[in-house]
Amino acid sequence: MNKTTLSSRISASLVGTLKHIKRDRQLLLLFLPCLVFYIIFRYGPLYGLIIAFKDYNVFEGIMGSKWVGLKHFIKFFSSNDFVLLFKNTLSLGFLTLIFGFPIPILLAISLNELRVKWLKKSIQTLTYLPAFLSVVIICSMVIDFLSPGTGLINKLIAALGFEKIYFLIMPEWFRTIYVSSDIWATMGYEAIIYLAAIAGINPTLYEAARVDGCSRLKSLWHITIPSLMPTILIMFILKTGSMIRIGYEKVLLLYTPTTYDVADVFSTYVYRKGLIESNYSYAAAVGMFEALVAMTMLLSANFISKKAGGKGLW
Repeated sequence: MNKTTLSSRISASLVGTLKHIKRDRQLLLLFLPCLVFYIIFRYGPLYGLIIAFKDYNVFEGIMGSKWVGLKHFIKFFSSNDFVLLFKNTLSLGFLTLIFGFPIPILLAISLNELRVKWLKKSIQTLTYLPAFLSVVIICSMVIDFLSPGTGLINKLIAALGFEKIYFLIMPEWFRTIYVSSDIWATMGYEAIIYLAAIAGINPTLYEAARVDGCSRLKSLWHITIPSLMPTILIMFILKTGSMIRIGYEKVLLLYTPTTYDVADVFSTYVYRKGLIESNYSYAAAVGMFEALVAMTMLLSANFISKKAGGKGLW
């Protein structure tokens, strides 16, 4: 390829790009705040990861602090906290994925099959309502429901003749409470994604199935579920990638000193070490390790999904 041909191709490409920008300028303008947000709050802070390899001192700054290499990573991997944190984070993430992932799918399919409109709208509104509530409110409601003195659950247990259970201070109950509350808080919001996917299915497929004498159950099995599979796979990949990145807010609000052994996860550990103990470099190293594990799981899930079903995020 000579220089003239290469130059003409580059010029044609630039002209095409400018035409696309001009054509989609309104959409690009709407996208601009999102782009700015990610540059400032997602990519900008990546510079601060350098402190994971330094003994960071606030007064000396990032570049002025002493370089120590993998010191903080080695310290974390050799500590007793590493195995406990990894086990707790993976357990909570895995249980949330296994029990929480199918619920929105089943809810969306059930709502789609429901023919009583007012009941369908009522159920959808009630299940979607927790999405408008903050994590603090959700956790406050959970604490109130499970209170041994005035909690609705314990009142019901006492009415049935059983002894009240101190749920929040019993380690064996923490994971059940965390996973159940997470399902309750997110199932309605996530079901909307699957309802939108169901709405996009060609109605003629169902009409053809009815003409062939296919029952609603068979139509569900042979049309609805296969049509949902691309959306299910993408959501599964995203869920797998975020499985280990458990937010510290909910755990921090629900756990107590008696449940540390089963509730303490990477994010709460980073919060304690970084913000409370001011050990910024060590906390950055732990957070970086958590992010690398999450990225590895996301890439693995995407690879397996493409090999198994031919669909992936990229």
